[in-house]
Amino acid sequence: MRPESTALVSARPDVYSETVEGLGTFRFTPVDPAADSAVLHAWVVEERAQFWGMNGASRELVQEIYEDVDRRDTHHAFLVRLDGEPVALFQTYQPAEDRVSLCYEVREGDIGVHLMLAPITGRPRPGFSRILAGALTRFAFRDPAVLRAVAEPDARNDKALALLSRLGFVRHAEITLPEIDLPEVYLPEKRAVLAFLDRPEVLPSVEDLALLARTAVSP
Repeated sequence: MRPESTALVSARPDVYSETVEGLGTFRFTPVDPAADSAVLHAWVVEERAQFWGMNGASRELVQEIYEDVDRRDTHHAFLVRLDGEPVALFQTYQPAEDRVSLCYEVREGDIGVHLMLAPITGRPRPGFSRILAGALTRFAFRDPAVLRAVAEPDARNDKALALLSRLGFVRHAEITLPEIDLPEVYLPEKRAVLAFLDRPEVLPSVEDLALLARTAVSP
């Protein structure tokens, strides 16, 4: 059963969409803190999401956190849907305006990313994670000015590190992100792995993703 907030329909327009033949249409829409709070709350309080640091958060607090993100020009959160069904939360940010800038030398063209996949419900879809990874890569690098993606998952989060590896990220170093204690946001100190993904010479095409979809469903 979907969280009850799916009855709240966000009026926000998609910022990006693409149709993968044989699978469906991916839509990237800016998170609407009110309309999407129950969906996001249901995800972040699961044990698997412990490294997001919101396991004990109320729905109201999750909404407040994304209202803060929504007010910023440097940080952005997108709900990724496949044919209307939420499948991932994808966040981007300017590393120069984030605490990660204290841990490495930011380059022009860097973009920071965070990714959370929706919990698996129903029958698994073979090949889906690879297809979604291709769509996320195309979205992250849709602006030609973006030259490198930067990730800094918790060093204990083996699943996130494995996912980044599948996406093509290369580990750089282990870092300690400093505590941030401000009136509008609190972030505890975090031991993380810094990883980079250089802009691919050729981005995966929608046709490539469609081929993956056809191959995944072939007997």
